[in-house]
Amino acid sequence: MGTIHFSAIIKLRVVNPYIFVSKARAQALKKDWRRPMPVLVRLNGKPTPPWKINMMPLGDGSFYLYLHNDIRKPTCSAVGDKVNVTLSFDEGYKGGPLHEMPDSVRSAMQTSSTALANWNALSPSRQKEVLRYFGGLKSQETIENNTKRLIRVLEGTPERFLAREWRNGR
Repeated sequence: MGTIHFSAIIKLRVVNPYIFVSKARAQALKKDWRRPMPVLVRLNGKPTPPWKINMMPLGDGSFYLYLHNDIRKPTCSAVGDKVNVTLSFDEGYKGGPLHEMPDSVRSAMQTSSTALANWNALSPSRQKEVLRYFGGLKSQETIENNTKRLIRVLEGTPERFLAREWRNGR
C-alpha cells in the first residue's frame, strides 16, 4: 500500500477537530481494514518525521482522522482551514502499550490481588492510556503519588483519575 495526498477542511466533531477519510482513500492505504488504522500523518508537509496516529473507523469503511493540537500547531491550522494531508499506513506499528509499566506500579499491583484482577480486566486501550500517562511523569514523587491513586481506583475506591470517574475498579 502506498501514500495518499489530498486536501481537506478540518471539521469539528463535538469538541474534536478531525478530517474525514473516505472509504476509497482508506482502501488505498490498507484494503479492508476495519479497526483503528495506524497511520503516519503530515499536514501541509509538517512535521518531519510524521505523526503516528490511529484513524478511527466509522463502520462503513471510512475513518475519522482526529487532529489534536500538537499536530495542528506546526502548521498554524485550525477548524475550518483547508490543509494538504499526506497519509501512509504505519507498517512499523506494533499493538499494545508503548510504555513499560513502572516498577512501582508493578510492585504495588503484586501486593493487591483486587487491583491486579481489575487491571487485567481493563480494556487494552485503557491499560495503554494509563501506561502512557505514567510514561510522561518525571519526578519520582509524582510517580509514587499516582501509583497510590491508581491502586486505590483499581481496588474499587470511587475517585477521579486520568480525567474520568472510576468506580468498582474501572
